[in-house]
Amino acid sequence: MLYICPVCRGSLQLHQSGKSYNCRNRHSFDLAKEGYLNLLPVQHKHSKEPGDSKPMMLARREFLEAGYYEPMAKALAMIIDANITEGQNLQLLDLGCGEGYYSRKIACSCKHNEQISLHGIDIAKFAIAAAAKKQPEARFVVGSSNRLPYADQYFDLVLRVFAPSDENELKRVLKPSGHLLAVTPGPRHLWQLKEFIYAEIMEHALESSLPRGFERLVAERISYKITPEPRQRMALLQMTPFAWRANESVLQTLKNVAELEIETDFILTLSVKTADV
Repeated sequence: MLYICPVCRGSLQLHQSGKSYNCRNRHSFDLAKEGYLNLLPVQHKHSKEPGDSKPMMLARREFLEAGYYEPMAKALAMIIDANITEGQNLQLLDLGCGEGYYSRKIACSCKHNEQISLHGIDIAKFAIAAAAKKQPEARFVVGSSNRLPYADQYFDLVLRVFAPSDENELKRVLKPSGHLLAVTPGPRHLWQLKEFIYAEIMEHALESSLPRGFERLVAERISYKITPEPRQRMALLQMTPFAWRANESVLQTLKNVAELEIETDFILTLSVKTADV
């Protein structure tokens, strides 16, 4: 069993038609034509289309597909490779996966990719539909990270790249001694971009905090500089939580800078589930 019903939390089984999943209480969820499963009931939505809007999704696509975060994605693949044991079938969940950029990079960069079963979840239906089209061999779901529609102790590893999560749900879906691989901003992440917006900038902590019941195994800092074109620079801004602080004057100034070198600074942390707290 992989999925659980988001309404009654009972197990979901694939219907003999192969076109829907159903539970014993007759709640039914159709597979979309793109291959993804929508497990976000209307009563769990806080808006008509929760998550990133279509313009935000397109901005994220433009920036990521240009390869600016590829060195970080390859570092993730190396950490995953180093923690796969011979003969293991690794069940990996990409939490807040968006259009599945990191899932695709893992699939093509991991030396042991044939041992990895990839799953992705995001609350934005537009993003999940795009992810499913681009990576049909992975299993994508529209759902909430606060109420994960997955069975207890199903995953060996959860990947969380700049994504919110519920620590109790993380622990619930991870196997005993399962791993969490998280990416958080390093002290100097996007420093030059922030200089356009804030009068005073604070560095992020060098060491990210862990959810309760996890023990840090590996912490790696990846830092390098990028020089995105003005259009991609604006797309990068739309991916950040401080975009809403940028008024029209700031946006115009940022757009008109001929060349802007920006620091990227990532903290990659691998931790292991140790106990329920």
